[in-house]
Amino acid sequence: MTKKTPEENELQGFFEQPAQIAALSVKPEVPHYFGHRDRVREKFKKAGDEIMADYELLELLLFRSIPRADTKPLAKALLARFGSLSDVLGAPEHLLCEVRGCGKSVAFDLKLVAAIGKRQNRNEVIGRIALDAWSKVVQYCMTAMAYEEREQFRILFLDKKNRLISDEVQQIGTVDHTPVYPREVIRRALELSSTAIIVVHNHPSGDPTPSRADIDMTKLLIEAGKPLGVTIHDHIIVGKSGHISMRGLKLI
Repeated sequence: MTKKTPEENELQGFFEQPAQIAALSVKPEVPHYFGHRDRVREKFKKAGDEIMADYELLELLLFRSIPRADTKPLAKALLARFGSLSDVLGAPEHLLCEVRGCGKSVAFDLKLVAAIGKRQNRNEVIGRIALDAWSKVVQYCMTAMAYEEREQFRILFLDKKNRLISDEVQQIGTVDHTPVYPREVIRRALELSSTAIIVVHNHPSGDPTPSRADIDMTKLLIEAGKPLGVTIHDHIIVGKSGHISMRGLKLI
C-alpha cells in the first residue's frame, strides 16, 4: 500500500470535514402532523364547533382513542364511508371496524359518544310537555332510531297534561316490518295511566315515507284507543333522510 504524503492527508481531511459536519447537523425529520393536535384543539377552544368541519370534530374525538398517530386520514375515511358525522356515530360497530384504522376500541368510543348523545336528548324530553317541545321530541326520536338496522316500534306515553312519562320500545322487527298489536299498545297505556300516546317507528331504508300498512295500522290504534280514553296524538316515522308526521300530513 502506497503511503500518502502529508499534503495528501491534509487534502483528504479538507474534503471529509464538511461531510462530517453536515451529517452531525441533520435534524430528525419532523412528522407533517406535528403540532396539528394542538392547533385543532386551540381552534375549538377559541371558536367552538360552528366553524369546524365535521372531520375536525371527529379528529378531536379520535385524539382520545388514538393517542399517537395522525387521525385526520381516519376521520376523513369514516366520513367518506358513511356520509356525515351523524351517520358515523349511528353506524353499527361491525361496519365501523371495516374502515381501515378503526379498531374495536375506536368503534366502542364512537358508539359510547352516540349513546351519551341519545341519553342527553332523552333527558331533555322526559317530564316535559311533549307538544310544547315538539322539536326536541323529534330530535330524540331521530337520535334514538334513525340509524337502527331493523325496524323498531316505540311508544311515547303521555299523562293528562301531555307530559312524557315513559318511553318504551315495544317491538323490534325486520329490515322492513315490525309487528304491532293495538290491544297490547292500549293495555300498556292503561297500565301507566297514560291518556295519550305518540307512536314512532323507523325505516332502515332511510326513507320515512309512510306505507299503506303504516297508515292502516295507525287507524287501528286510533280505533282501539277511543273507547278507553287513550288518544293517539301522532305517528312519527324516522329515517336517515329525515322524518314525517302523519298528523302533519293529515293522514290521521
